[in-house]
Amino acid sequence: MPERPVDGLRLARWCVAGGWPVLPLTPGRKTPAANCRDCATPGHTHSGCPCLPAGRWCHGFHAATLDGRRIERWWGRTPSPGVGVACGPAGLVVIDIDAHFGELPPRDRILPGIPVGEHIDLSGLTTGYQSLAVLAALRGHTSPAEDASTLRVRTPSGGMHVWYGVTDGRRWQCSTGSGRRALAWQVDVRAHGGYIIAPGTTTTAGTYRPVGTALRPAPLPAWLAEELRRTGHLAEPAAATPRRVPPRARQAVLAAGGGLDRTSRLLAALLSDVAACSQLPEGVGFTEKLNRAAYTLGGLAAAGHLTDSAAEQALRETAEAARPGQDRRAGQIIRSGMTAGAQRPLHLGDRR
Repeated sequence: MPERPVDGLRLARWCVAGGWPVLPLTPGRKTPAANCRDCATPGHTHSGCPCLPAGRWCHGFHAATLDGRRIERWWGRTPSPGVGVACGPAGLVVIDIDAHFGELPPRDRILPGIPVGEHIDLSGLTTGYQSLAVLAALRGHTSPAEDASTLRVRTPSGGMHVWYGVTDGRRWQCSTGSGRRALAWQVDVRAHGGYIIAPGTTTTAGTYRPVGTALRPAPLPAWLAEELRRTGHLAEPAAATPRRVPPRARQAVLAAGGGLDRTSRLLAALLSDVAACSQLPEGVGFTEKLNRAAYTLGGLAAAGHLTDSAAEQALRETAEAARPGQDRRAGQIIRSGMTAGAQRPLHLGDRR
């Protein structure tokens, strides 16, 4: 592809030729095109949205496609959308290097998991380029930012996206949004559960331009794969352990009817589904499962099967056990889901 900006349709076709599912970005911006009107409704998720099976874009990277006719229709608009690539389905791991000149974090966050002693002079470390170079030097390898064998893309802000391909079936995870994973200071990872902006895309900030001559991803280097595994970017298989609901949440199950009626059984199943997320990697279904449980419990409470406070307490306890430290986000999901569910009271049959 040329190094100058290209129109969206041409760029989308180029990506699809490489086997990369694409999604439309809002013209001039780097965010996915706006979802349908229903997406503003609490309780609405991509799994139940009619847009996707109908061939319309919706829900960001969940809409990514290789369908030629759909692409012609989506990018045949004026103004043409930008182009994003869904990393997971495309088999991509992209190293996202930032160049934000800012105050250094504590030393234990510069290279997560690698001690940086007080005797080490950090005065020249100002961006992700330097922190990644330090990590590569420690391992005896060239920094990905200098890897001319693979596709590298300069971002309008001065950062860089370094693209690598994976074909071994391992499910690499994003850094962004997890709050817990990072390869190095100002260095994130885009993989399953995320998207990356295609080279040649232009936003109001500028154009994402390829660097060097490589226009396709090289295989993910073994040393870098090991670092990603070490820093928690590899989804481990779910452990086959019992799904446990926290004690106080179980009390809400008993309060709903002694654990014998349909309400109690449904509540227990919903809470167990959320609790099981503790055995899964970050980003794998937690929001959707918590939202589904909140929606159902909102309907049960509206029908008088249990109180709002008991339902919310049970959900909060279970969510905190499954995803510690995310109480604010979980609270928002619970409140919006229960509010939506309350609009449709869920009447169950008599006790058996």
